Amino acid sequence: MKRKVLVVAVHPDDETLGCGGSILRFKKEKSKVYWLIATEMRGKHGCLVSSCRQRESEIENVAKMYGFDGVFRLGFPTTGVEAVPKNKLVTSMRNIFDRVRPDTLFLPYRSDIHSDHRAIFDAASSCTKWFRSSYLKRILMMETLSETEFAPSLPETAFAPNYYIDITDFLKKKTEIMKLYKSEAKKHPFPRSLRNIRALATFRGATAGCMFAESFILLKEIV
Repeated sequence: MKRKVLVVAVHPDDETLGCGGSILRFKKEKSKVYWLIATEMRGKHGCLVSSCRQRESEIENVAKMYGFDGVFRLGFPTTGVEAVPKNKLVTSMRNIFDRVRPDTLFLPYRSDIHSDHRAIFDAASSCTKWFRSSYLKRILMMETLSETEFAPSLPETAFAPNYYIDITDFLKKKTEIMKLYKSEAKKHPFPRSLRNIRALATFRGATAGCMFAESFILLKEIV
């Protein structure tokens, strides 16, 4: 089924960790997929010039590998989103939402350990009221390695997936894309290792009844 998908990545690599296989599957199915990157590394944010250039190169190469139909960048400071007025966050995302008019939306998990993730989730959620975004038919929260599993081990913050996407044919390319993030993918037991990405996909696949899967929490679906 063809869809119009918007993936909200708080930081570059969240899209790959959270739903990279799903993105590849949607593209194979001829859906339109858009990438919204909420934050960026800049010298004014304390980033070394060489690191900033490397990250820009990584983003460009990742976008080509996925073949996104559009890439949007809000430019909020990495690790500083909490300091941005919420009305500015909401307005910025609202403009992108209305421009893309997606039927499927991927968001970070509301209880991720990184404060940037929580702030972006809250702001994005404010843009999903049906009478303002009637085009939205499906809203999913992603599981992002190194952020989701480190949320406090409490019932109200535990990630309990109820929606799975079979990525058996796409896991290999997902890991190839993750390798492009040279500053983010490291060796096991680092959470964002290729081994851990495959392990999680294996576990979620076994839960869903397929070889490899990505899991999500479905917040809303209208059929």
